[in-house]
Amino acid sequence: MARVSFTANLRRHLDCPPAEVQAATVRAAFDTVFAANPRLRSYVLDEQGRLRRHVTIFVGDRAIADRAGLSDPVGAEDEIIVFQALSGG
Repeated sequence: MARVSFTANLRRHLDCPPAEVQAATVRAAFDTVFAANPRLRSYVLDEQGRLRRHVTIFVGDRAIADRAGLSDPVGAEDEIIVFQALSGG
């Protein structure tokens, strides 16, 4: 099963422990995660279901290419990591 993990700066705002999911795409993986934790969806996706500008997702060591449809493939042993950008001055 693939593993979905969230960086500490996102976990600071919302309880989102790592999750094991069975999915063929990033979208399917997040559908499973959001079903278990609906509040998390608005932190990761915008109102149209696209990845928010300040969020980056990696599958293994590569950033996903499809930020709108989240159709990037996921393998059974992949780790999906969600990063939320930090800003400040």
